[in-house]
Amino acid sequence: MKNFISVHDVANINALAEKALAYKANPFVDKAIGAGKRMGLIFLNPSLRTRLSTQIAAENLGMQPIVFNVGSEGWTWEFEEEAIMSGSTSEHVKEAAPILGNYFDVLAIRTFPGLKNKEEDYSELYIKQFIKYAGVPVVSLESATLHPLQSLTDVITIKETFKEKRKPKIVLTWAPHVKPLPQCVANSFAQWINAWGEADFVITHPEDYELDEQFTKGATITQNQDEALKDADYVYVKNWSTYTDYGRMYCNDPAWMLTEEKMKLTNNAKVMHCLPVRRNVELSDQILDSPNSIVTQEASNRVWAAQAVLSEILKSNG
Repeated sequence: MKNFISVHDVANINALAEKALAYKANPFVDKAIGAGKRMGLIFLNPSLRTRLSTQIAAENLGMQPIVFNVGSEGWTWEFEEEAIMSGSTSEHVKEAAPILGNYFDVLAIRTFPGLKNKEEDYSELYIKQFIKYAGVPVVSLESATLHPLQSLTDVITIKETFKEKRKPKIVLTWAPHVKPLPQCVANSFAQWINAWGEADFVITHPEDYELDEQFTKGATITQNQDEALKDADYVYVKNWSTYTDYGRMYCNDPAWMLTEEKMKLTNNAKVMHCLPVRRNVELSDQILDSPNSIVTQEASNRVWAAQAVLSEILKSNG
């Protein structure tokens, strides 16, 4: 594995998930493979689970992780080629990235979409420029369109908790929110579950909330949430803003919040969410605090997803 940006960087999803679960059982089995190596975690946006889990994963492998928050600790960066830097940006990625590549053996980058210009966000300029100029492996800690470590974690959690000898039915359902959110997690979850190919996968959302087909192709898509939830084994709850008329929030119907009554339609489904979650907006207290909720188990597995990815990168790149 050279970089980790999307599911396309993974040769075998099941093998990577099994490796993560093996690390969960024995976290320090490979504590020597990262000895003497440094990992730079570069945050253009804040984080809790992603930052801490990746730091822990790096240390479990013997690496030294160093965190740098660009917005509060460094110069503002320019990413456009041939930019005339007469505005607010002070340093170009052409200088910053190769310097960081000399400081670190692996770079992990977290960016975020502006939700104003679809073409700009979906070009993934920021992370592509780091790959182009850093000269070392790059790991996505979330980008403008995808969140691959979260999605690997989700697959790991489903494999860990589903013991029946059949395909699980997995439903990704849109949920209300107080503000428009990126499509990253929903895009990524759809991309990974489709690529995994070991589930009956349904996406449900209100009218106008279609996601980019490059990520959803292969899933069943419906605007009837009750129909989607019927006999579901897993319900993944997430808000996202509009894709076609980009970055907007048209519908905020509280009827789309997952409730105990709706859960009766499912096969006693386990409920997932990437966190943070707005209680009693996206998910009710009753659901989050119930035995069906596996959101904390899911979040805890972020360490093992990151550790499996870093291990593959270290082994592939010496």
